[in-house]
Amino acid sequence: MIKLGDYNTLKILRRTDPGIYLEGDEQTGDILLPQRYVTPEMHIDDELEVFIYLDQEERLVATTERPLVKVGQFAFLEVAWTNQYGAFLKWGLMKDLFCPFREQKQRMQRGKGYVVYVKEDEASHRLMATAKVEKYLESCNMLTDDNRLRHGQSCDCLVWQKTDLGFKVIIDNRYQGQLYDNQIFQTLHAGDRMTAYVDHVREDGKVDVTLQPTGRQQTLDFAEVLLRYLYENGGRCNLSDNSPAELIVDRFHVSKKAFKRAVGDLYRRRLITISDEGIFLVQ
Repeated sequence: MIKLGDYNTLKILRRTDPGIYLEGDEQTGDILLPQRYVTPEMHIDDELEVFIYLDQEERLVATTERPLVKVGQFAFLEVAWTNQYGAFLKWGLMKDLFCPFREQKQRMQRGKGYVVYVKEDEASHRLMATAKVEKYLESCNMLTDDNRLRHGQSCDCLVWQKTDLGFKVIIDNRYQGQLYDNQIFQTLHAGDRMTAYVDHVREDGKVDVTLQPTGRQQTLDFAEVLLRYLYENGGRCNLSDNSPAELIVDRFHVSKKAFKRAVGDLYRRRLITISDEGIFLVQ
């Protein structure tokens, strides 16, 4: 079955002036890959991975271009233009992605970016974006023990929106998460993607995350960063356990707690000495 708004591997049937036709299914019929995407390496009976969407006349069409997002995914997209019906978002294909007014939480403006979810409209079967992403996020309370998110587990994180507590994020394209201000040691914006780590799964099914590995892994990771810093800076760092947290964050982008753990780890391994002036590599 052809998946609209997704990648499909289809067989090349024939060449024509408009392009090459790919084998569809009983409902769709054969699907055109326009001539601008055809290359000399494409031959009859070859299988080709293409993205299927709708052209300006709402006909199924294939492309070898790779859009920024497919159906069932969240993404941060910029508004290319607007009209009396809604906004049209840049998603990497010739035809922009439509977001009608009814699917906007606030009136979208040209040139600005928004976190959206891409779906197939149930009534028209057209592809569209919605900014009402909450409706499409799952609760972690529905997970079984076998696939439940675990403390310290790494995850893909899409920054969604600023809150009084920090940032709302979308985890692994499925769950709503919260990243708190006291866990942030870098500048963040809506649309940023990064690796995060599960800190706590709350009773409401939402997830607290951190940008630093938790527990022992965090200590080991930053200890290596600190050791490399010492090697590159004459074996000396003028920060210590007694240094203000702001100075540690400014230089290393980690919390004072993480810094102290790493210092303790290196000290126990007899790689450094500690004094009031800072920490020093053992010669």
